[in-house]
Amino acid sequence: MCKRMFPFILTGIIFGICSVQVSAQISKIKKAAEQTSSAISKNTPVGKDPAPKNSTGFSSSSKPSGNSHSTEKPAVSEGKQYYVRPDGKGKDATKEMPAKDIAAIAMQLKAGDVVHLAAGVYTSKADQSSDVFTVPISIIGGYSPDFSSRDPWGQYKTVFSGSNDISKGLTTERIGILTDKDYKDWTGTVLIDGIIVDNGARNYYQDPKTETLIRRKASPEKGMNPTPNTPGIKIRTGSGTKVVIKNCVVTNTAPTQGALDVQVGKGGAALIENNLIVNNTGEGIMCKSNHHGATDHPAYTVKNNTILFTWKYDAIGSFGGNSIMFDNALTLLAENNVFGFSDFGGVNNIKQCKTVTLKNNLFVGHKKYDYQEFGTGLKLDELEDYANYITRESGNNYSQEIKLNVNKTWVEQYFGRQEISRAEVDAAAKASNSGANQLRAMFGLPLQAGAVSKDADIWLHRMQLDDAIRLGFSTYGNNSGCSKP
Repeated sequence: MCKRMFPFILTGIIFGICSVQVSAQISKIKKAAEQTSSAISKNTPVGKDPAPKNSTGFSSSSKPSGNSHSTEKPAVSEGKQYYVRPDGKGKDATKEMPAKDIAAIAMQLKAGDVVHLAAGVYTSKADQSSDVFTVPISIIGGYSPDFSSRDPWGQYKTVFSGSNDISKGLTTERIGILTDKDYKDWTGTVLIDGIIVDNGARNYYQDPKTETLIRRKASPEKGMNPTPNTPGIKIRTGSGTKVVIKNCVVTNTAPTQGALDVQVGKGGAALIENNLIVNNTGEGIMCKSNHHGATDHPAYTVKNNTILFTWKYDAIGSFGGNSIMFDNALTLLAENNVFGFSDFGGVNNIKQCKTVTLKNNLFVGHKKYDYQEFGTGLKLDELEDYANYITRESGNNYSQEIKLNVNKTWVEQYFGRQEISRAEVDAAAKASNSGANQLRAMFGLPLQAGAVSKDADIWLHRMQLDDAIRLGFSTYGNNSGCSKP
């Protein structure tokens, strides 16, 4: 039966961000970006195999029109090539004899190795639902069964999913590459390209039939894990490592922090490009520093991503709900992104990073603010007067009408959900007349309130994967956001 679809339209006003007075360190952003681009371009491409095809350089040029993400090979460190297909068998992991899951070859992987995954749904070893590596590797998905062509968001989707079964599934990040302990000075590139993370099957929904309300606590009697509060993709590296994440989709995750969570070390850099991040709690993208010295801060370039429907952690939560958030000990260039429909805001700079450049980003539909510094939320037209940490090179950020092809039932539930304030919960809480409270009263201690039943009816209701991917097929506004790779 066909789903009912309708275009959701929000109208805004175009505002340009004018120059502000904080620019002393803008040269650092340029220098870091140039150094990173040079370093990545020196890495060895992946032989003659089909490959992700947009630039891995850290330039700030606008994305060309059309299918521009299909013209170049990925720049990854030289290493052994492994191949994985859902009907594979054994550990040879060659094109002719692929392994059946990345978990099957995990113990064989060494620094710089590359894993190519054909289309299919992967749930890890025995449905453990989480793949975490401490060795710097690259993971490339979206291949045809014979690995001769790629279509990551179309015919050949490589989907990392899992199970909520308490006897099988883990609740750690769905994909993790955490190398800062064992490879703290590794200077190669970690690449994730063309991978789809859909946590819908990993979440614990109060009603498994409607899948409209996630539960944060486990239910041993029902055999259910808690909904994982971890990222879809998490990367953490040591000094000098480069990270590239592109052409990925992350949906239906419920993390405390980033759905896409990256932490780069001293002198390192990250390129986050052409990703679709839709229907997640926490922060859409979380950029962190693994080095807090006076110099050599990591450099981030975040470009041509579409981030939509980022929820607060829960119905009474006072955190999460931003398209992007970042640490202060880094430099950040964000351009040509769509930051849309977050419970709080678009760009959260509450940690007061002093080297932030925002260019040609579309802000639309945020409930509280477009940009935040300190505890103050600002709209786009207030940045010139009140933002302290936006560089002089920022500009052309805007808000305007966009049209989203969204499932009607899903979007009606999204905009009809109940949000509960912390004040309402506190007001509803009543101190019980328990023996413990009588003892606390004798010593002048605060009384303990009983449990409060306030909750939402809808929270992070599941978005079907095809519906989510459709939102990333084209750019919006002034060529902002991702497009089909």
